Amino acid sequence: MSNDTIAAISTALGQSAISIVRMSGEDVFSIIGNVFKGKDLATVDSHTIHYGKLIDGAQIVDEVLISVFRAPRTFTTEDMLEINCHGGPYVAKKILELLLTHGARLAEKGEFTERAFLNGRIDLTQAESIMDIVEARNDYSLALANKGLDGKIYTLVKDLRQRLLDIIANIEVNIDYPEYEDVEELTDEILIPKIEDLMDKIGDVLKKASVGKVLKDGIKTVIIGRPNVGKSSVLNALLREDKAIVTEIRGTTRDIVEGEINIGGIILNLIDTAGIRDSDDLIENIGIEKAKNLIKEAELILYVLNNNEPLSEEDTKLLDMTKHKKRIVIINKIDLESKIGRTFENSVHISALNRTNIEKLEERIETMFLEGDIDLAGETYLSNARHIAKMKQVRRNLEDALASAQDHLPVDMVEIDLKTAWDALGEIIGDTKDAALLDELFSKFCLGK
Repeated sequence: MSNDTIAAISTALGQSAISIVRMSGEDVFSIIGNVFKGKDLATVDSHTIHYGKLIDGAQIVDEVLISVFRAPRTFTTEDMLEINCHGGPYVAKKILELLLTHGARLAEKGEFTERAFLNGRIDLTQAESIMDIVEARNDYSLALANKGLDGKIYTLVKDLRQRLLDIIANIEVNIDYPEYEDVEELTDEILIPKIEDLMDKIGDVLKKASVGKVLKDGIKTVIIGRPNVGKSSVLNALLREDKAIVTEIRGTTRDIVEGEINIGGIILNLIDTAGIRDSDDLIENIGIEKAKNLIKEAELILYVLNNNEPLSEEDTKLLDMTKHKKRIVIINKIDLESKIGRTFENSVHISALNRTNIEKLEERIETMFLEGDIDLAGETYLSNARHIAKMKQVRRNLEDALASAQDHLPVDMVEIDLKTAWDALGEIIGDTKDAALLDELFSKFCLGK
């Protein structure tokens, strides 16, 4: 880990009241001493703010306030300075250029946070939670991110790792010191319940994680149906705006149209698709293929039917195509005579054009994904896709360990899968370090973070 001095603009470039340029590393005071006209910042107390002017030779660059943070009580645990300057993009860039000229290095994306992690101030889940706070889109996602930043996820994972380690340690003692009479002999009858108990805990975590991911990322929702059943009208009704073009001409929507709404705190990422039918139109067929691919990726299907038309063969095909997906069947155009001829499980009757029963549709969506009360104060929900994927890997490792124990394989064979699970949990919090993983994660941060 390099301890050279890095600098970057931490605020978005643009016209604003202030901008912040931050610097971290062993040479921050010598660098600022070359360009700051005011109190000698190398002599001031930590966590204090000082007025002065930044100069480039004899020229004044800007009038600034500089916050001083001395190691180790800083974000990176290194000496840090934060320069509050006027908010024009040119002046912030000019100050950054000045610092780089006098010995600082331009920080890479996420490098301040990466240093905080590598220097032991935060764990990997807390580092990721910082980005989650920046990207939060509703109250739920902000609360989840703050729980991660408070160390709740770290504590959860650390507890699971300790329980695994206790089993592994017991196995090691049995292998290395079988003659010790005061050590519990770890038979399959004892080992299997221990693994099953841990699997139950992992299962509970993953069950809550499905809710957590919805709260954080929202629901990828695809609106499908035959041409002219009112898919674009449903999109417009949910968005409360005329985003998609609506006409009586079949096949108007030839590409995907996207929008986003907040329903009871849940973000619905809406995608309106081309009407799915057999067509000789090349461009329309491209849109239809996109629609079919989106169905595979969707977390929720809003399948729209025309109340004023009998069910067609194309309708039946689409119903069969989506029968294993989370789906709501929307019977649209209820202001017209009903000719559809049958009922459907989990359906809502609406008039998208008149905005009738749209609230009932929203309530149905909320109920489908948020069953029961959400206890963000008392429960810890995984919401990060990487954490969830690793936890699923842990479950698979434990399933393999359980199968080995049930087949009465040697205990050291069981231990292999348990150790793999222990390492996977370590990757969640960063105890098991992977340089490529760290590079990928921190590259997603903005400059100056």
